[in-house]
Amino acid sequence: MSVGPALRAGALAALPVLAAVHAAPVIATYGPLRKRVMPRLSGRGRAGHVALTFDDGPDPYSTPLFLGALAGRGVRATFFLLGREARRSPGLVREIAAEGHEIGVHGWLHRPLLLRGPRATHDDLARARDLVGELTGRRPALFRPPYGVMSTAAHLAARRLDLTPVLWTCWGEDWTARATPSSVHRTVVRDLRGGGTILLHDSDSTSAPGSWRATLGALPRILDTCAERGLAVGPLREHGPAGEWGV
Repeated sequence: MSVGPALRAGALAALPVLAAVHAAPVIATYGPLRKRVMPRLSGRGRAGHVALTFDDGPDPYSTPLFLGALAGRGVRATFFLLGREARRSPGLVREIAAEGHEIGVHGWLHRPLLLRGPRATHDDLARARDLVGELTGRRPALFRPPYGVMSTAAHLAARRLDLTPVLWTCWGEDWTARATPSSVHRTVVRDLRGGGTILLHDSDSTSAPGSWRATLGALPRILDTCAERGLAVGPLREHGPAGEWGV
């Protein structure tokens, strides 16, 4: 056998191994396991605090309503923005930052990172990070992958870009057409514990049309439940010791 075919055969044999290495971090998608063995990635913080986070914005119609609801309660949150949506509403990105909320990146496009190679992953995160930095005057420090699925390439890109990946400990399943304020509240509080991170959506850009209305309706109830349990609510930057979340 000549050298050329031998190299090709070796490369083909290595493909399953490389694919497995690339996909290995997908294990973090399994919530119970992630919470036990990867508390930082899950967004575990100090016991008396809950981090409130929103994905998929900004949306020029729905996001201002969330900002108004949060301002009315004196609560700040972390918004993980999509670069594509931020480019469409630059003034709204600045408004989120001006109102004291924390901004992280959710990538440029809401596409599974497992389907992307190292260069495409790096470029997607860098593009979103740089745009948010340009609009707000401060580069974001936090990153949440679309669908909560990490890859080896995503971990490496995040490290090079000084982005800390953060997932969540509870969510509202608020992206579905059947979501209601009651169902979102019930689903969040089922797993709500001190030190946890809540995932919600302030936009329906990747969800069922109008699904954000259920989230907005559930938000006061979620904040009331946290208050009843003696839990402070705020952004991830207040969730642990200084520097814990890359801020």
